[in-house]
Amino acid sequence: MFGRTLRTFLVAGGCTVVLALPNQARAQGNGNPPSNPAIGESYNVELAGSLWMPSQSGIITSEQFGIAGSDIDFATDLGFKDKNFYDARVVLRAGRKHRFKFQYTPISYSADSTLSRDVVFNGIKYTVDLPVQSAFDWKVFRVGYEYDFIYTDRGFLGFLIEARFTNMNARLTSALNDEHTSAKAPLPSFGLVGRVYPIRNFSITAEASGFKLPDFSDDYEADYFDIDVYGTFNITDNLGVQGGYRRITTFLRVETDTGDLRFQGIWFGGVFRFFDKR
Repeated sequence: MFGRTLRTFLVAGGCTVVLALPNQARAQGNGNPPSNPAIGESYNVELAGSLWMPSQSGIITSEQFGIAGSDIDFATDLGFKDKNFYDARVVLRAGRKHRFKFQYTPISYSADSTLSRDVVFNGIKYTVDLPVQSAFDWKVFRVGYEYDFIYTDRGFLGFLIEARFTNMNARLTSALNDEHTSAKAPLPSFGLVGRVYPIRNFSITAEASGFKLPDFSDDYEADYFDIDVYGTFNITDNLGVQGGYRRITTFLRVETDTGDLRFQGIWFGGVFRFFDKR
């Protein structure tokens, strides 16, 4: 299912970007710099920050001492509420078609709740009607390279190769017990990114990436899919405002600990660029 979804999006997104590019721009294949670049595309360093407002859905499981863990739901068991998060991005542009990308997305939830059922977490049973404090942290740091195999003065289409470093921590505390579990997994990611400028100072960007870990071990399983669609209004070459929609789905199992997570929602932010005028 994951593979078909990713392939369908990549093919559809690629066709959309290519068809949206002006015919005259698509004909530029001689390697010369674009004659009339869009506002916001002439930069060497790009810094962006945003506020993401996702809805959340998550289930975590932790086994210990040979005791199977319960599937613990973020909302119904732990009482987590939707909240907003900050996201930071850096793009270093080494050439017209070459970009090195960095992104950091820290996600954190905490809540005080009373259990409506018995649950087992990390080998310990937490009984119904027990007051508990719960916390979940999920930090993702992305490092990637983008090559734009189609690049014009009104858009581009490129592929992504990334390394994604994931750190997931969960804690459940009561008057009698304090248990926590963690999982770390560096994983690769592959995807496609496309951008179109309907007008010279406004762009629409679609980016999708993901990966499914091959079945090489009974102790490790992972797949994830990240899609981000957003618009950028460039006030000047140096400054712009952005808004979009991002959806992340992740399943991660490291030995006996698992997390099945989904975050999706709109975001708003700004972007600042530096460029060499020489």
